[in-house]
Parts: sequence; C-alpha cells; structure tokens
Amino acid sequence: MDTLRELLSLLGKRLKREDYPDSFFENHLAFRLKGNTLEAVKHPSLPNPESLKNINRQKTVLFRNTEQFIRGLPANDVLLWGERGTGKSSLVKATLTAFHERGLRIIQVYKLDIMFLTDLYEVIRDRKQKFILFFDDLSFEPSDESFKLLKSILEGDVEERPNNLLVYATSNRRNIVAERELEEKFPSEGLQERVSLADRFGIRLGFFPFGQEEYLNVVLSALRSMGIEVEEEAVREEALRWATERGSFSGRTAVQFAKDYAGRLNLGL
Repeated sequence: MDTLRELLSLLGKRLKREDYPDSFFENHLAFRLKGNTLEAVKHPSLPNPESLKNINRQKTVLFRNTEQFIRGLPANDVLLWGERGTGKSSLVKATLTAFHERGLRIIQVYKLDIMFLTDLYEVIRDRKQKFILFFDDLSFEPSDESFKLLKSILEGDVEERPNNLLVYATSNRRNIVAERELEEKFPSEGLQERVSLADRFGIRLGFFPFGQEEYLNVVLSALRSMGIEVEEEAVREEALRWATERGSFSGRTAVQFAKDYAGRLNLGL
C-alpha cells in the first residue's frame, strides 16, 4: 500500500521548468531523471575516447553525428547494440568527454521513468545546451507496453521534440524488444511491432565480439593507462586464461584482467 501511495504521489507531481535555472545546466555535465526529479551527477564518468579500442568505425560515426548535433545541423538518434562489454556505454559517455566544453550534456533515463519524458522536454526546451538522453542497456519483453510509449515519444507523438535533444541508447538486442517464444497468429505483424522501436533510430551501430589479438591489445592499453609497461608475451598466457574462464574476449574482460594484474603486481605477487 505504501508503494502504491508513493507511485500515485509521483504521478501527481510534474517536472517544472522554473525549478531548474540556467545555472543548473551550466554547472553540471550529467544528470539522471529519477521520477519527477532531474538530479545532477556530481562525479560523471568521462572516459578518454582514445582508450576505447577496436571500435574505430563506431567511434567515428557516433562522434561525427554528435558534431553535427553540436553545430545545430541535422543529426540522428543512435542505437548501439551488440555484444556485452565491447564499449557501447563507454563510447556514449566519451562523447561527453569530447564535447562538454561546447555545451553537450547527458541525461540518463531509466525505463521506469519513460512516462516523465514529456515533462522533461519542457525543462530543457530552448536551453543553450545540447542534451543526449541516454538509455543504457535498454531492453523490453514483448508484453511490456512501455516500449510503445517510448516509440511514440521518440517519434510520432503530437508534441514536437525539442531540437536540442537526441537519444542515444545501448542494448544487447538488435531490435531492443525480445523475440516472442510462443507461436503468433500473425507472425509478420508481430515482427513489425518488435522492430518498430529500433527503426526510430536513424543510426544503428553494431558491436561484435573481439578476437583474441584485439582482446590482448585492450589488455596492454589498459595496463599502460595504469602506468604499467609490459610486453605482450609476459601477460599473454594469464590474460587468455582469464578470458577463457569468463567465456568472453570483450573489452570489459580485458580491463578486469588488467586491474587484477596491476593490483597483484603492486602487492609484489
């Protein structure tokens, strides 16, 4: 009952533009939409774009699209989909590193807060900053009706979206919405419904599993960023064993190994 009261209380309140002066967006780089509140992130993650390996094509396309956006030129919403741990989220956050001095800001939005997006539009509309709405690890089950709401808000709602806003989303699923397990009466219609959300993104960038050598390249790069210069042969066997045990040659696995190796090295082990 208390949870229901809290939900009804949230739905009864609205984001108000007057609660967020221009200084709020000038003094902070990243934000979270939490129900009917826009919360500043005091310590935003700002990855170095040069540290992101094996995704040069994806980086080029995303940064070019962001450059168009910053300059006030036509630009697209972007879906970054594919293998876990390959740098999708880090690449989105790296756009903030590269463009925040030119007015770019990021607002992270969670699936549960989609219903508040139209209020958020009025808070950021006509501000001098440019905003990326960031949906991280976005995924829907076919029975989840909230994906239809997001689809409508992205494109097709009666309200015009602010022209200083783009949506960047990451997902492990190419079409964001899971395939149905049960046999459908009209499978072609079901397929069209599932892909219709992904179709709202003008640019869709695929991220694929790293090969062994690409993985080792990320290991060495991560170690160098920690001030450790080492030849590949010195860590190759350990690094490959680490990845094999975890079933992944991803960038995330490479960074996790580098942290473990650097920690042990500094302990003298």
